[in-house]
Amino acid sequence: MVYGQNTVRTLCSFALIAQHFMLDNCVLISVMKKLLLIGCLILITACQPAADTPTPVAPLFPTATLPPTPISATASPEPTPTLELTATPLPRLFTNEFDSSLAGWVILQAGSDAVPNIKTENSTILLQIDSPYTWVYAIYGAQDYDDIRIDAQFENQAGSPSSIGLICRYSESDGWLEYNISTDGTYNVLYGQWLSTGIADYLPILSESSREIQPSGASQEIGLICSDTTISLFVNQTLIRNVDVSRYALTEGKVGITVSSFENTPVIAAFDWVKVSEP
Repeated sequence: MVYGQNTVRTLCSFALIAQHFMLDNCVLISVMKKLLLIGCLILITACQPAADTPTPVAPLFPTATLPPTPISATASPEPTPTLELTATPLPRLFTNEFDSSLAGWVILQAGSDAVPNIKTENSTILLQIDSPYTWVYAIYGAQDYDDIRIDAQFENQAGSPSSIGLICRYSESDGWLEYNISTDGTYNVLYGQWLSTGIADYLPILSESSREIQPSGASQEIGLICSDTTISLFVNQTLIRNVDVSRYALTEGKVGITVSSFENTPVIAAFDWVKVSEP
């Protein structure tokens, strides 16, 4: 077997190191044993064939491909009312006791993305809100009115503090007039206007209290007359206030009912009937 020059040089170096450390026979024997062992390892290594280039090991799991970055959804415009087709035209003046479908009514919401629970049950329409600080509207979209009266009978079934009311002269672009009564015995009038989808701005016109307002849970009536530049507010068929609204320049629009929640939920407003009539 022929050894390489590097191997021979290495063995000679080990011999010189052994001579240098020859202090006594015991030390020499120990050193020589170590050198002999190292030399054998070198010879064995020199005789081995060159190692092949290692073959890459396939990964246990395939490399994941990341999905494309999602594109933010563009806010949809306020939905256009879609009226349910009926055999006869929807009436202008009526009393709806909610014994059948909600033909002509459109549900809108402000203040929350949570979907309200709206249904008819036992000749009532139930408007349930499960999120705080939310306003829900049921708009009668079949007709526009200038001078009109709207009345309703309702109950606050959940007992949570809330406001329940009526609106007139609703316009998606120009705003609306809103009359609410609350479970704490107060009432207010607001001018509402959409700022964007699901976001409305409310300008207080009036806020007062009345002994005519029943405590939470009691059945009561609310009424609103919109005539020229004045609105008239009723509780249980009693006129409690006339309000000048000339500065808001709303001359016509749709009518509807509304429910709003405060910090406590759920709010469940049950309307027994809604009446739209001449003032």
